Amino acid sequence: MRYGRAGFVGRGARRRGAGGPGVRRPGVLAAVALAGCGALLAGGCSPAGGPVARPDGSAAGAASGGSGSPGASGTASGSPEAVGPPARGSVAVTGEFAKGLESPWGVAPLPGGDVLVASRDKGTISRIAAGSGAVTRIGSVPGVAPGGEGGLLGIALSPSFASDRLVYAYFTTESDNRIARMRYDEKRTAGEQLGAPDTVLRGIPKGLIHNGGRIAFGPDKMLYAGTGETGEKGLAQDKRSLAGKILRMTPDGEPVHGNPEADSVVYSYGHRNVQGLAWDKDKRLWAAEFGQNTWDELNLIEPGANYGWPEAEGKAGKPGFRDPVAVWRTDEASPSGIAWAEGSVWMAGLKGERLWRIPLAGEKPAAEPESFLEGRYGRLRTVVSLGGDKLLLVTSETDGRGSPEAGDDRILTLTVR
Repeated sequence: MRYGRAGFVGRGARRRGAGGPGVRRPGVLAAVALAGCGALLAGGCSPAGGPVARPDGSAAGAASGGSGSPGASGTASGSPEAVGPPARGSVAVTGEFAKGLESPWGVAPLPGGDVLVASRDKGTISRIAAGSGAVTRIGSVPGVAPGGEGGLLGIALSPSFASDRLVYAYFTTESDNRIARMRYDEKRTAGEQLGAPDTVLRGIPKGLIHNGGRIAFGPDKMLYAGTGETGEKGLAQDKRSLAGKILRMTPDGEPVHGNPEADSVVYSYGHRNVQGLAWDKDKRLWAAEFGQNTWDELNLIEPGANYGWPEAEGKAGKPGFRDPVAVWRTDEASPSGIAWAEGSVWMAGLKGERLWRIPLAGEKPAAEPESFLEGRYGRLRTVVSLGGDKLLLVTSETDGRGSPEAGDDRILTLTVR
């Protein structure tokens, strides 16, 4: 196993000026699944006990080859009628939202345009003002124990943030990974605006590597979390463990009615290290995860499905396991955050030092993935959709594995298509 899978290797000089920020760099394109996800379902993937709920609340029935699954629109999301975006897209870097950040990881846009950003190694959350880029620390998260790939990782706002002012955080402690929520009170003194943490879920295994960490509220207003198997491969297949899973829970941390198992927050399993979660316009859940030595993956997530690790990596085609929709050689990706915009999933690459675009037609790729910004900004950690064709892109050069330059780390503003 390569230590950390993002690699402690140096990188060459950034080519920031070469070709302009919006020029697509040619290179080896990712391998892409040409069959619909419905056709990839194999016996044994669906849990016993009948249908389970998708993020939009619809039931996931038994799969039949090529039939697709009912999407939010009520049509077969994998149907031939699905039309994707153009085969080729574009990325324009339109500015810097912020710079001079230390180990940024999770980002949560606030109403009004400002954003919250978490520092993995400092265990702090700061507010960044839109326009000026001014950074104000709002508080620290008690109990954060940074080390290796652990620390203060993903953050998310409550679906009722306008009224409850709750900020959720996924973080590593001395004993586990956990999720807690804190009330954000802007009337208090800067640096002391976060209330005491209320633990929502504890007992997610921790490790020096593979702590997962991305959290997000889905279209169903339930809380989802991507976890890693901490380097203990067998945990990914153990449904009693919270490691190597995608979890789905209520905002209070309880199992959701309609989960694959009624008393469990486990939504899918067989994952190595999930760090990207995003929903498309039809409320399908997509996840990016680190492979080991060969293939990184973009997966379409179905409740109760087994994504194969450690028995399968990449497009293994093994019965009982769900194959990914797209794969990359590990030195081209090492994926972290993802976002959906303009008909595509946009995926940040750490070791790959590039932004990937995966155009989608329903559950299938509409064309081969293409990469942008290769080597220009170093390691890329998080992508956030601002709606429409606007994204935020977070670099990750100050986390101990990059080669920071003056101004790192940054949050860039992008216009994409």
